[in-house]
Amino acid sequence: MSLTGGNRNDVTQLLPLLDKVPAVGGAVGRPRRRPDALLADRGYDHDKYRRLLRQRGIRPVIAERGQEHGSGLGIFRYVVERTIAWLHGFRRLRIRWERRDDIHESLLGLATCLITYRHIQRLC
Repeated sequence: MSLTGGNRNDVTQLLPLLDKVPAVGGAVGRPRRRPDALLADRGYDHDKYRRLLRQRGIRPVIAERGQEHGSGLGIFRYVVERTIAWLHGFRRLRIRWERRDDIHESLLGLATCLITYRHIQRLC
């Protein structure tokens, strides 16, 4: 996770975020270090980022600006939007009042643990 100012564009953090993806084990062999594809909305639609993703061996699935809706990304985007809505259920995270980064990140981690606990509790 990386924390930036509120006035920064999300696309500036795309490549640093991909560099921070940890190795994923499970299958026999060397652990994977990067995803097969990257799903993104129209805010990431730029030839520069598509080219950089392809150079890293990642297939970009990015909605194009000016095109009709219906690319199919909404199915996956719902999961992200729902999770952000769950985080906004915690008043201290809805609007960032904390000046210190470490306190904000701690509250975010605590909220994530509570959300996971509640989700598991419903399944059992």
